[in-house]
Amino acid sequence: MREPLVVAVAQPSCVPYDVAANAVTHAEAVRAAGARVVVFPELSLTGYELDAPAISAGDPRLAPLIEACAETGAVALAGAPVRGEAGRAYIAILAVDGTGATVAYRKMWLGTEEAERFTAGDKPAVLQVDGWRLGLAVCKDTGVAQHAADVAALGIDAYVAGTLKTPEESAVQDQRAHRVATGHRVWVVVASFAGSTGGGFARAAGRSGIWASDGAVIAQAGPEVGAIARAMLR
Repeated sequence: MREPLVVAVAQPSCVPYDVAANAVTHAEAVRAAGARVVVFPELSLTGYELDAPAISAGDPRLAPLIEACAETGAVALAGAPVRGEAGRAYIAILAVDGTGATVAYRKMWLGTEEAERFTAGDKPAVLQVDGWRLGLAVCKDTGVAQHAADVAALGIDAYVAGTLKTPEESAVQDQRAHRVATGHRVWVVVASFAGSTGGGFARAAGRSGIWASDGAVIAQAGPEVGAIARAMLR
């Protein structure tokens, strides 16, 4: 029988462009979270700087985060721009554990400015952790009904996203999470940036949260930098 899964959403402080410093902050959040899976916001390792250099899953600057995952047994889902084939770059989710990092998902639905630099991912993705199937999403994906439907069609237990929203958009974020949860009868886990993230976002919404399949809010952070919310998925 599958065991419950403890999941946390984190709102780390961010130093734009500084992957090394942000990896340390991510590591601190992983240690503080007390969770099997710790989810971070969109482009959390670089800040929302669309001209930040793409990184690889083998980037040595990720070492502190890998070490924290090894110590705690956690899987961290961090946001970063990554390199692809033929010089392409993607907005991605890196799955980091005690053995290293892999590119788990590439954002499929890009904003207008994002599309000037990045290539859209071509397929939905599911990450399996302890028998749980986690469908992955990044920001704008969460507002596209087709994305949620395509991910749900893969057979998922939870829809897990990293996002970036302004404080004025926090209600939209909540509405999207509720719609996906109730529409597909799955848990929804959203990590949303707080504080300054670069890229013109002097203040981000925060309010990361975890929703049950009936749309009920099970755990939610406030707008403050450094907040962590956690819940046990059953």
